[in-house]
Amino acid sequence: MKKRLVILALSGLLAGTAASAAPRDYIYVVGSSTVYPFATVVAEHFGKRTRFKTPKIESTGSGGGMKLFCEGLGVRHPDITNASRRIKRSEFDRCQANGVKEIVEMKIGYDGIAIANSRKAPRFDLSRKTLFLALAKQVPDPKAPDSGRLVPNPYQRWSQIDPALPDHRIEVMGPPPTSGTRDAFVELAMEGGCRAFPWIAALKKKDGKRYRAICHGIREDGTYIESGENDNLIVQKLTANPRALGIFGYSYLEQNEDKLQGSLVDGVAPEFELIAEGKYPVSRPLFFYVKKAHVGKIPGMREYLQEFTSEQAWGEEGYLVDKGLIPMPEEERQRYRRDALELRPMQW
Repeated sequence: MKKRLVILALSGLLAGTAASAAPRDYIYVVGSSTVYPFATVVAEHFGKRTRFKTPKIESTGSGGGMKLFCEGLGVRHPDITNASRRIKRSEFDRCQANGVKEIVEMKIGYDGIAIANSRKAPRFDLSRKTLFLALAKQVPDPKAPDSGRLVPNPYQRWSQIDPALPDHRIEVMGPPPTSGTRDAFVELAMEGGCRAFPWIAALKKKDGKRYRAICHGIREDGTYIESGENDNLIVQKLTANPRALGIFGYSYLEQNEDKLQGSLVDGVAPEFELIAEGKYPVSRPLFFYVKKAHVGKIPGMREYLQEFTSEQAWGEEGYLVDKGLIPMPEEERQRYRRDALELRPMQW
């Protein structure tokens, strides 16, 4: 009896080991909520046009995706991670330490970060300085802004910062710290406004740690409302609350332009041409990252890269443009397509 139990236990253990080592027959993608709709459309076209299964795409945020991507190689780990910012050096080093040595970096296009509200309310005209003063955890003392003294953010209403703005309570819904959109927003909008104070700008060389804490620190008193990685949820909440503002990628604004309007930032609207020309101040490149070691082991990875980098997908009249992607110039598209098809690992 004991011998039979031992045999059964060993059989179960071997079966479990075999199952965990079984090859995966579909591509697994994680990462940015901003890149998610673009990757999803590519996956759908790929699934219809090829003999391979439609890839599995998960929206985990750029930071969350990098964490999963860098955990290691093998079928338990993602093949690709989407990102609405470039990989950080700390993330790259973590990948290297965990055996994810050869990483192919793919820029796919550009996106603007919209600060939007309901069409039922007045359209906002914001400067980056105003955004910093509205959302920073600490701000220069309003009584002596050039004194070098910071105070906990006292502003509760937009009109307290700029009398030309509505006399509404400051309510801004945005992504959590794991989001690449959040990273890009604090770097482009918050830091851009922070530098409007010369004494803070001077800290960048003198005391980089304090400079970053001031410029990137977002208030935690309920004025900034973390709304998860689901940008569609922010869109729904803005429709229900016309006095609130929301932060998300331009593509979500374009898809909901019947309900929402984008605020001007430093006098520039979040519009396709203005983002493409680099005139809109809160715009950024979008990426995805590929494990070269998984190509040839996970079916269809080369073909997925071919689909994503085809002119019918990311070209000037491609189907991703219809979803709100701002295409790269042709020369840049050709360079990244070569990198993808030749699987050139990135260098730091």
